[in-house]
Amino acid sequence: MHLPHPKIAIDPKVANLKVAWLFPSLALGSYWHPVFSQFTQRIKQTKIFTGDWTGFAPGFENTFTVEIVGETKFISTEADTGKYVRNITVASPQIIQHLLRFKPDVIFASGFSVWTLLALLLKPIASWRVIVAYEGCSPAFDFLDDPIRLFFRRRMIQFTDACITNSDAGQTYLIDVLKTQPERVFARPYEVPDAAALLGRIKEQEPAALKEAPRPVFLFVGQLIPRKGLHLLIEACAVLRSWGYQDYTLVVVGDGSDRHQLEILSRDRELDNIRWEGWVAYDELGSYFCNADVFILPTLEDTWGMVVLESMVFGKPVLCSNHAGAVEMVADGENGYVIDPNDSKQLADRMSQFIKDPDLAKKMGERSQQMIEKYEPESVAEFLTQVVKFAHKR
Repeated sequence: MHLPHPKIAIDPKVANLKVAWLFPSLALGSYWHPVFSQFTQRIKQTKIFTGDWTGFAPGFENTFTVEIVGETKFISTEADTGKYVRNITVASPQIIQHLLRFKPDVIFASGFSVWTLLALLLKPIASWRVIVAYEGCSPAFDFLDDPIRLFFRRRMIQFTDACITNSDAGQTYLIDVLKTQPERVFARPYEVPDAAALLGRIKEQEPAALKEAPRPVFLFVGQLIPRKGLHLLIEACAVLRSWGYQDYTLVVVGDGSDRHQLEILSRDRELDNIRWEGWVAYDELGSYFCNADVFILPTLEDTWGMVVLESMVFGKPVLCSNHAGAVEMVADGENGYVIDPNDSKQLADRMSQFIKDPDLAKKMGERSQQMIEKYEPESVAEFLTQVVKFAHKR
């Protein structure tokens, strides 16, 4: 179900509710902070519960309330195959006493974690409403190959009052696979960027790596792990080199276990136009998005892909993997291209279009900015408030 997003006064009955958000981990969740801040302005008695917290994003200090519950741990159950590694998430059962003390009217629960299960088990006693936030689809997290997990998800979904998801694919999964009633599923990008949060106090200052760099500048932002597909992007750059294209720059922002191997790979392919920036603070990322020309996400699996939306808010075209949930934000040939990261020649060909035509990035970037305009934290907060109203009435 798609809700309208008019800017209307909040129903006092909704504004006075207590709302809890359950996130076993928010370690890499700085992009949530603008949404939490806006949502709390509408429903003041909002509290975020998490077991993994790294602090407020600059500029959002104390604009919403966070309560840390024990410590969340992740136990790996399989080897890294270049896709999502399925982990066992161990979240503190202390969430029970925290919730019973807070007494929320409505709970947003992230995915199908143990905290979601506990919220649903306590629902008959506490009389709260539960909304499941399902980020998006991916083979590892949909568990289509695991009938036991699917059974429990289908049982859990029967007791939820509403579901939200970023993507149409997520909506299809919730309705067709988990058998959720269609009227209880709300599909709309709710994990969205805020340009001011990404820029912080830096504004549009050009990073040193981009100064006098050969154009166009292609940008990669993400963890340097096999799943993110940077090795495939490097192979595409090697193809470009074999075709005679070397007058461009690839800027890599991020760090991870594969960085050393990736740097060796780039040297083996004789690519001296790659700039390795390492980890960059969230409020400094905006300067990279501002000053790059094209963003590339070559991921092998992503339930969403916030970096796609972050690049769009700065008016950049996107080369987006068909394995990312956020690929739904890319209109092929309009604001970028959908690519198969395993096809290095296809990716190289798409990159070459921007090298050959200097005006293409600007044209497609303007389209990106037009498409992302309606997805800002304020409209998301209004959307979420309406979902709260829907769930509370059930």
